[in-house]
Amino acid sequence: MKYDKAKLIEIVRQKGLQFGDFTLASGKKASYYMDCRKVTLDSEGALQVALGILEMMEGDLPDAVGGMAIGADPITAAVITMAAVEQKTLAGFIVRKEAKAHGTGRDVEGPVSPGQTCVIVEDVVTTGGSSLQAIEKVKTAGLEVREVIAIVDRLEGGAEAFAAAGYKLRTLLTVKDFGIEPPQK
Repeated sequence: MKYDKAKLIEIVRQKGLQFGDFTLASGKKASYYMDCRKVTLDSEGALQVALGILEMMEGDLPDAVGGMAIGADPITAAVITMAAVEQKTLAGFIVRKEAKAHGTGRDVEGPVSPGQTCVIVEDVVTTGGSSLQAIEKVKTAGLEVREVIAIVDRLEGGAEAFAAAGYKLRTLLTVKDFGIEPPQK
């Protein structure tokens, strides 16, 4: 199976792209919203996302992938499942927004250990804020973050924020794939 960018664009367009007045997690106002949970919780959408991310990491697979709950959770599950189908070893992890007061109380949950390498996965990047929070928690847990891979970049400063923090952002799509021009900087 191969990643099909055109198919993923169509799935995002049909299931995840909405127009109207929205307030994003970053606090920014927007005339469109990309709800990629509707993409990653769709069987064909999850498959295309997993295939695309695995293709991006081809030849340099980290020990694990994961990101901030809840948006990264289905991405992580799809990628590690598809890795197993391709007979590749890859662990997943979840980064909690807040550590629980019971159990282990950890911010990072999953079969990962200090010293392992990882890639942070994300659904939609605007300013990069939630992934930067995830990076800090993952680093505190002792993991080495290689990069961030997202489904869609809104092209509103996320890549620059990651670069300023010393990380590369790669994405399967950008808003330009949907004929949307990002705001002028």
